[in-house]
Formats: sequence, C-alpha cells, structure tokens
Amino acid sequence: MPLPEPRLLLWPPAAAGLGALARLRHLVAGALRTGRPLAVWREPGAGRPQLLVSRSLEAAYTGLPPALDAGAPAGFAFFPFRESDHNPAFFLPADVRYDAARPDAVLVAPAARALLPNIAAWLALPTPAALAWHHSPQPAPAAATEAEYTALVREGVAAIKEKTVLKVVSSRAARRPLPAGFDPLAAFDKLSAKYPQAFVSLVSVPGAGTWLGATPEVLAEVTADGHFRTVALAATQPVTEAASPRTAIWRQKEIEEQALVARFIVNCFKQLRLREYQETGPRTVVAGQLLHLRTDFEVDLNAVPFPNLGTDMLRLLHPTSAVGGMPRLAALAFLHQHERYDRAYYSGFLGPVNVAAPGIARLFVNLRCLQVRAHEAILYAGTGLTADSDPEREWQETEMKLQTVATVLQ
Repeated sequence: MPLPEPRLLLWPPAAAGLGALARLRHLVAGALRTGRPLAVWREPGAGRPQLLVSRSLEAAYTGLPPALDAGAPAGFAFFPFRESDHNPAFFLPADVRYDAARPDAVLVAPAARALLPNIAAWLALPTPAALAWHHSPQPAPAAATEAEYTALVREGVAAIKEKTVLKVVSSRAARRPLPAGFDPLAAFDKLSAKYPQAFVSLVSVPGAGTWLGATPEVLAEVTADGHFRTVALAATQPVTEAASPRTAIWRQKEIEEQALVARFIVNCFKQLRLREYQETGPRTVVAGQLLHLRTDFEVDLNAVPFPNLGTDMLRLLHPTSAVGGMPRLAALAFLHQHERYDRAYYSGFLGPVNVAAPGIARLFVNLRCLQVRAHEAILYAGTGLTADSDPEREWQETEMKLQTVATVLQ
C-alpha cells in the first residue's frame, strides 16, 4: 500500500508580497513561538535555503544514527561529538517542510496532520521583529587562553611521542559577545552568501540550543544515482597571493595529518570487507579563506553486495580521526582527560536524510560553527596534532578557523 502523500499548504493571499526569505522567517517564527525543533540549511552550491520543523521534541529524539537508505524516515540529523544525557542525539522528523526554491508551498507530513490548524495560524500572524531562539540550559564552556591551549598541544605531542596515540585532534572554545540586535537568521543568510560551497546550517532545538555554521567537510553522502561518498579533509593554511590550490606547498606534518585521516576511512572499508572503492587525491581545496588537503572516496552501491553500506559506514566513521584522532578509543580518552571542556555538538554531524527524495542523504561534520546563547556566542575550532606540531602554530590555526563564523559577529 503506498504511503500517504504530504499535505500541500498554500500561503494565504496576505502573504502575496512576501519574498522567499521573508516567508522562511514567518515559518521559523511560528515554530519558535510554539517551542518546536527546527533546522534551516543551504546545500553546497545551492541558491536557496530549506526549512524543516518537527512536530515535537519527543518525536525528534533518537539514540541511534539515522539509516541512510531509501526506506528510512525523512528528517534532519543533529548529533553531538559524544552523546550524553545533556548532549542527546537528535533526528528531527520532516513534519513540516519549506523549500525557498518553491516559495508558494509548505509540505506537511501525514504524521503531522494535526498541526495543519497551527500552521495556518502561523501563516496568518505577523512576523515578530525578534525571534525567541532556543538556548542551551548547560553552563557556557570555559574559553581556553593561548597559554592553556598551547599547553594542551604540548600534552598531545608528548602522548604521540610516547606512542599512546598516533594522532589527536585538540580543540578549544572561544566566547564572544553578541552584537546588539543579533539575528541568527540574518547571520545564516550572510554565511550562505560568503561561503557558497559550504554546507550552511542553523539548527534550534529545545535543550540543545541554537547552532549556526558553515562546514566544508562531508561525513557521508548517498546520492540519487546510488553512490556512497565520504572525504578525508585535513591540514590547513591560509589562502594568500603565494598560496592557492595550484601553488600551495604543504609541510610534512600536514601531509602526515591528512594521510592518517585517509587511512582511517580505508580501515572502515576493511572492517566491512569492502574492496571496491575509488580513491581520488589528495588535492588542495579552498574552504572560505583556508586551504585544506582532501581525498575523496566513492563506492557504486549498484555494483557491490552492501545495501546498507551508507548506514554501516556512518556508524564506523563517527567520530572520525579528523575530529578525534587515532586510535579512536585512545584519542578520545586523551581528549576526555585533557581537553577540559564539553564540545557538545561541535565536531558532531548534521544534515538532511531522505528529504530531497528517498535514498538521498548528505551528512556533514559540524565544523566552523558557533552556539548562540542569550548574550554571547560560543565559537569552536580544533587542530590535528602530530609529533611535529608546533604549539604556537596550532593556536594560530584555531584563530584562522574561528574567523569563518566570527565574521557574522562583526
């Protein structure tokens, strides 16, 4: 028996003069006014954002990674670096959907038909000047000073030289005051314009808070033509007149760092006894004002006997060596002991699953992001350490990465 089709709602005549972004704000206001979880995102290279609203927080919570196959539910994944009671994993069902590329319609899933009167009311109400975004009830994390972070780097390098770990990815939080009248939705629009090839997101969930970001890193992707893709992305240097994708020169430390991330992905394939994959790279790519080394991996799902490869690889990949280290358990144990702050959803993953169409999923590592709180923003950045890491250079690398989203606070 075919599944019921989503209900299509048309905007009332009073909204005839509203543009797509004004309509997006209208729906966001209604969701926030009624305390519902939501996600706004813009795909890399896409021109228009999309919105998803879940009917309730209870419908959104899950402790398992989403299934990346055509028969799985449609929704938006928002997973932490490490799941805990105060950082739960969420899969937001696609109960209400809006695509700014189709500005005249709102889709309501069959499971959310009871929301139809509410949504009709949202569309009729005026949009408030200020929106009541969700804020995390957890204490704000401590912001590491330069001395504290360089000490952490030295501890990481010592652990690598002692062979406790092969690689570890240290990180830190920074706290910045919000400018007067800061508007997360306007900041999302600004990031979308500034970083057209990034995955730009704005997620607001009761208990988890509001998170804004522009990440360059794909974690797992399943395409419409049946291909699975993931990438190894590591090593960083600024874009300058002397350093472009064609002319960049990489140090041994950075080459080694990227090779370890690629090796981690190959080991995940080996655990599944999969040999039929294509590896391309490494090559130098641009992400905002930064250069990285990137290796692409691709599997034709039509040619291998692994129908659940996307789901299985997602469970093996997260958290990747690009955000934790290698070996995984030893690196995570080091971070738990030495990093001294809660990453929450930074370096977790997020993205739409089966929203565009059944069998299409794009999940990204939640990098270059900030958490919006009542009066301040918490920014996050990290660096991959090897035995050759220099503490002062690693601090400067985090400073460069923080600037990706810090631009919306200026």
